Amino acid sequence: MKTSSRYCVIMAGGIGSRFWPLSRQETPKQFLDILGTGRTLIQQTFDRFSSICPPENFLVVTSIEYKDIVLEQLPLLKPNQVLTEPFRRNTAPCIAYANSWIKKRNPDASIIVTPADHLILKQTEFETTILKGIDFVENQDALLTIGLKPHRPETGYGYIQVNDDTSKTLGEIEPVKTFTEKPNLELAKIFFESGEFFWNSGIFLWKLSSISNAFDCHLQDIQQLFNSIEDKIDTVDEQESIKNIYVDCKNISIDYGIMEKANNVFVLTAEVGWSDLGTWSSLYEHSSKDNNNNAINTGKVLTYESSNCIVNLPHNTKAIIQGLNDYIIAESNNCLLICPKSNEQQIRQFTADIANQFPDE
Repeated sequence: MKTSSRYCVIMAGGIGSRFWPLSRQETPKQFLDILGTGRTLIQQTFDRFSSICPPENFLVVTSIEYKDIVLEQLPLLKPNQVLTEPFRRNTAPCIAYANSWIKKRNPDASIIVTPADHLILKQTEFETTILKGIDFVENQDALLTIGLKPHRPETGYGYIQVNDDTSKTLGEIEPVKTFTEKPNLELAKIFFESGEFFWNSGIFLWKLSSISNAFDCHLQDIQQLFNSIEDKIDTVDEQESIKNIYVDCKNISIDYGIMEKANNVFVLTAEVGWSDLGTWSSLYEHSSKDNNNNAINTGKVLTYESSNCIVNLPHNTKAIIQGLNDYIIAESNNCLLICPKSNEQQIRQFTADIANQFPDE
């Protein structure tokens, strides 16, 4: 299939609440240069696929409040390439929306779907993986996900099970046996030790026809809603029509809605230096450390009897940290977080509590 028939859909609607206080509703993590590279996470995502898809074949699906910042950070995109959701409805409606836009331009398209906020350290290996995957789905009716070799028992990721006689060889495409969403630690240890499970990257590849058939079979109600406004897509009536149907759209992920149910799901296993950068601990893992294993983003911090901490402060902030081990210390826009890394799964609740207790005036 011609490169001009390959599309990349970047899902960029999340608010990154586990990265509070750095990531806030007005500027979520995908629009931040969290790693200090000079490029934000969404810019890095665009760069990652720019050799595979031409600029005019990129779509960003995001919240309506982020359209301007997307166009500012990705100036090669035209305004109609930023699809804005009036409400957050998880990944299945997001993907259905992108499908409807692509269908008007190229019914024979093949599609890569990717989150906006992931880290890939091995770009060459990643490109090889994506090209192998896109070639696979272009030649058969298949829904393909990228599975990453796990490095530890992790409770924050979904898992994909493959056949045990093939799981030792990376770079293979195999039928998926099961999907498991974010197991507890005991189960994660069993998955890790079995060698049959891979982390679910959230990166998907398929032909438009294949994913459309899957929606017809497994999420018919969502498909029918988008079919009902097919003639409104990419017109002046698009936003009003999308707003009307999103009220009735089921809030469901593509994993639950389709990938766990379809019988033509495959996984391409890989090792590409991947992280979803979903937590402070994942950022800590990929940050440089001092002699005490502290990851500190500014030179104006002194530590005493402290180790294994991640410290993220504004560059003009001076700080002394004493007697803390395995802590997150982060400040942004007059909001401060001091929290054990082991409790970071509670950050979402913490941010909800502080918003209720001290609402912005």
